[in-house]
Amino acid sequence: MLSKRLIACLDVRNGKLAKSIRFVNTKDIGDPVESARKYYDEGLDELVFYDITASSDKRDIMIDVVDKVASQVFIPFSVGGGLRTVEDARKVLLAGAEKVNYNTAAVENPGIITDASRAFGAQCVVLSMDVRSVQKSDALPSGYEIVVHGGRMPMNIDAIQWAARGEELGAGELVVNSIDADGTKAGYELNLTRAIAERVNIPVIASGGGGKPEHLYDVLTAGKADAALVASILHYGEYTIREIKEYLHDRGLKMRMSF
Repeated sequence: MLSKRLIACLDVRNGKLAKSIRFVNTKDIGDPVESARKYYDEGLDELVFYDITASSDKRDIMIDVVDKVASQVFIPFSVGGGLRTVEDARKVLLAGAEKVNYNTAAVENPGIITDASRAFGAQCVVLSMDVRSVQKSDALPSGYEIVVHGGRMPMNIDAIQWAARGEELGAGELVVNSIDADGTKAGYELNLTRAIAERVNIPVIASGGGGKPEHLYDVLTAGKADAALVASILHYGEYTIREIKEYLHDRGLKMRMSF
């Protein structure tokens, strides 16, 4: 059995670590470089960095911040936000990332997933999905819709179908972020995560709603996720990496206990 992974998310705005609730009321809360180093020292498995306004502002990702974070961690490091081309991905990888995340650009130009996968290998290419719950319809049979540009633009694309297509296009991994659960610390969207995990054959990372170790256990078991992404509970000092991992390990989940 593969180990479950604990992944910290650094949402970055104007070079500052930021956090929002359901993609609104975003507040600056710290330094992403300092946080990255702290979590790495505590035994984090992986790190995800999102430049959260790059796509909506139609600008390039802040490579200098990516470079500074990469210099502080020696674990898999994934970067997204404002990546539109294979060349954008190349710059991020050269700055020290191991993986690139496509979100808005993949919806607008699905071929970018295939191009990047061919250029760097599927293991480097992550499809990130921002998803909200909606009324079921012919276009949205699952009741889950893809939203882009930092949660600002609904696309009338069914999330489960898009996840399956992302795998077909060459993505090696999926990040499934529930807008409805994001920042609430009330638990992950288990139905959404499980539906996608059962549809695809690539790893699924659950994102949005982690508020306590029990929530991670639920999404890694009942939600069938391969990894859980956390933000608020680490950023605000509510739990440490060690506390979360020990909780999950003690309940029978295989974790990397590197401390």
